[in-house]
Amino acid sequence: MIQLTNTSLILEGGTFRTIYSGGVLDAFLDHNVHLPYILAISAGAINACSYVSKQKERTLRVFTNYRHDKRYMGINNFFKERSLFGLDFAYNVIPNELDLFDWDTYQQFDGKLEIGVTNAYTGQVEYMDALQMDKECMMLRATCAIPVLFPEIKLNNVPYYDGGLADPIPVFQAEEKGYDKHVIVLTRPKGYRKTLDRQTKFAMKLLSKRYPALVQSMLQRADKYNETIAYCEQLEAEGKAFLFRPDHALNSFEKHIPQIHKNYAMGYEQSTAQMEALKQFIDR
Repeated sequence: MIQLTNTSLILEGGTFRTIYSGGVLDAFLDHNVHLPYILAISAGAINACSYVSKQKERTLRVFTNYRHDKRYMGINNFFKERSLFGLDFAYNVIPNELDLFDWDTYQQFDGKLEIGVTNAYTGQVEYMDALQMDKECMMLRATCAIPVLFPEIKLNNVPYYDGGLADPIPVFQAEEKGYDKHVIVLTRPKGYRKTLDRQTKFAMKLLSKRYPALVQSMLQRADKYNETIAYCEQLEAEGKAFLFRPDHALNSFEKHIPQIHKNYAMGYEQSTAQMEALKQFIDR
C-alpha cells in the first residue's frame, strides 16, 4: 500500500557508491516506508528497482556476488560489447536467471517510478516510466551508460547515456510534478563539490563531433551538480527535504567486498536511526 503523501523519493547515482542507498532503502522496506513517486538516476535506479520489487538485500547480493566476476565487470567486455560491464550478463542473465528479479511485484507497484536518461542528440534529460521497462532492462542500461565505460544505449532508435550527465539530482523534476517535500538519498558526503575531471574531459573529446549538445551538458555538469546540492541543502534548512548521505567519501569502483558490506550497513544504520524523524517528515 503506497502512503498518500506529497513527498517524493529522489536517488542519486554513483556506480558502487549506491550500495549505501541500498542500505537506506532496505531499512525503508523493513519499516514499511513506501513513497508514491520515485525519481532515480544512473545506478540509483538499480536500487529503486529492488525497492519497488520489495527485494531486500538484492542489490547487496548482486554487488558482492559479482563484483569480481569478469562477466559482470572486466576489460574483456569491451571486445564483445564495448563496455566495462558485461551488459547482457549484468542486465539480463543476473535478473532473469541467477538472482531472479521479482517482475510481478515490480509491475504491480501502484506508484510511479521514473528513470532519467540523457538524450545524446539534445543533451537533455528525459524521464521514462520505469514500470514499462523490458526484461532485458534496456532503460537501466541507458541510465547507467557512463560515456567511454559504456556504449550509447538506443531506446526507440534514439541514443542515450547516463541520466546524471544532464540532471544528476532530479529535485526540480519532482517539483514540476507537484511534489513539495523530498526524501533525497545522496552518495557523496556533506561538503562534496564536483569538478570537471580528466575522465569527463576525455569523454567530451571523443564525443564532441558526434554529439555536441551532449558534450555541452557534460561541460556544465559540475556547475549544475553543485547548484543542485546547494538547493537541496536550502530545502533541508526550510524543512522541505530530508537528506541521507554517507559520513565519508565512498569509492565509486569499490573492489573490497567487506567495504561494500560496510557501506551498505552505513546506509541501513543511518536510515534506521532516523526512521521516526523521517516518518514525521513524511506525515507532516
